[in-house]
Amino acid sequence: MKNFLLGFVIGILATGLVILLVGFAVVRLASTYGGERPVSVSDNSALVLNLEGAVPEQAPVDVAIPFLQQQTPLTVLDTWKLLHRAAGDTRVKALVLEPRGLDAGWAKLEELRAEILAFKQSGKPVYAFLRNATMREYYLATAADKVYMAPEDELDVKGLRAELMYFKGTLDKLGVTMEFEHVGKYKDAPDTFTRSSPSPETLEVTNQILDQYYGNMVQVIADGRKLPPGAVRGVIDQGPFIGKSALDSGLVDGLIFEDEMLAQLNSQLKTSLKKIGARSYSKAAGADPSSRARIAYVTGDGEITRGDPSGDVSDTGITAFGMVKLLRQVAEDSSIKGVILRVDSPGGDGIASDDILHEMKVLSKKKPVLISMSDLAASGGYFIAMTGDPVLAYSNTLTGSIGVFFGKVNLSGLYDKIGVKKELLTRGRFAAIDSENKPLTPEEKDKVQKEIQVFYRGFVDRVAEARKRPYDQVEPLAQGRVWLGAQAKMNGLVDEIGGLDRAVEMIKQRTNIPASEQVTLVTYPPRRTLLELLMKSSNDSSELESAIKSVAGNLPWKSLAHGGVQRLMPYSLVVK
Repeated sequence: MKNFLLGFVIGILATGLVILLVGFAVVRLASTYGGERPVSVSDNSALVLNLEGAVPEQAPVDVAIPFLQQQTPLTVLDTWKLLHRAAGDTRVKALVLEPRGLDAGWAKLEELRAEILAFKQSGKPVYAFLRNATMREYYLATAADKVYMAPEDELDVKGLRAELMYFKGTLDKLGVTMEFEHVGKYKDAPDTFTRSSPSPETLEVTNQILDQYYGNMVQVIADGRKLPPGAVRGVIDQGPFIGKSALDSGLVDGLIFEDEMLAQLNSQLKTSLKKIGARSYSKAAGADPSSRARIAYVTGDGEITRGDPSGDVSDTGITAFGMVKLLRQVAEDSSIKGVILRVDSPGGDGIASDDILHEMKVLSKKKPVLISMSDLAASGGYFIAMTGDPVLAYSNTLTGSIGVFFGKVNLSGLYDKIGVKKELLTRGRFAAIDSENKPLTPEEKDKVQKEIQVFYRGFVDRVAEARKRPYDQVEPLAQGRVWLGAQAKMNGLVDEIGGLDRAVEMIKQRTNIPASEQVTLVTYPPRRTLLELLMKSSNDSSELESAIKSVAGNLPWKSLAHGGVQRLMPYSLVVK
């Protein structure tokens, strides 16, 4: 009886939620087609850019609920568009930057900072107001003309650290063994599960990454604050800062409150500015004119998996089935003149990556294509970019990691601990090669090694073909090693260091669109509603993936849940 009542109550609540969502959707449609009050932009507007949390590449779900919709993050492309519009909008007199709690990677921060600097070229002032800022928020703020914070607030500028997590000790206690075979000395796949500490190769690469990030950060602060790089390093060693110490160190221009900062901005411009938020301004700006040439902006965001054949584009990663459908849709749209593929992925399933690359090559034969890499385009994320078309990266983009591995979990020790007995009955020499009930035998390890050597050779072959270089020149750059964009450029793995502005310039050249002509970037996949997400059929492996995610957090849980041959970064790296 209790179970019946519980099920009845849950059913009522679920039905109520669906009715509520449908109601919001109907109200929204009615307001859209029935004359919703338009958002207006004052002739003396200050555009307020509140960047908070993640800055995704793929458009998040449209919840259609006003108070929640205001909290959904702007994408990188959203920010790019609104700052370009505002720079040429005579009604917008200034930009107020208010970053807080940012969770963007260092390549995205490069892009956002470049967008702010491009806005400044319009001659309009840019003020930044910081609240409990970390290195990420301060990195952006250095692009502003003036940087302010409250008198007793903290500026958490103290350098960078990398955190690498290892679970072998925990797994040993549980009686669980993760077995992996890999190709390449840097593809020590994934060390998170098989070691208790980083390998010499991991330390080598991680220290190079920290050096690059830290050097870039010091130079950015030096340029923005007009200080010598050596002085900046000395200042950082004194951090973090509270109020007056930040001012005395030259990191901020004043210790005032937000309303006082706006009063100073009004005084500088000799006017009374009215604030308008980024979302309101984007809504007021409306859609691009239909007469503009259309360029597809395809986002590949997250881990690469095969997905469900009957499914659509994933909201939490790249599925081969979804991406192939998307690319075919772009190829068949005669109004699309060219394609920018925006990649932000650590890689994943080897077969899925191959399927996507094949479809990318088909698309490339039909329309001009350009690849723009975001925070991460490593392993399978780099693989799908190997169409032979131009590749752009930021100096801080994690890229490369050309390599493969095979992995499986061995739970026999755990089964012994908890009293589980599992009997294996097989037909076929290698029928139990991926069984979780036994370790790999020497013969099985040899079999796996031969298979992944074939995959590795294929990976390097595709890179060599796309980069128009001999295999013997590419292979030493492979070995599973993660490079930063600046290093990848020197090694010929990418063509240029550049962001969205440069990507648009280059795709115009490739599509013979005049440089002075504006284009419309059409996002694929388009933004979807919450109702569409709820109606989407679930994947059979969703329960397994959710269980692994709850334990592993930010680890590549989705790809590892599927097993098999992986083109995935060999570890998860967090730099704070």
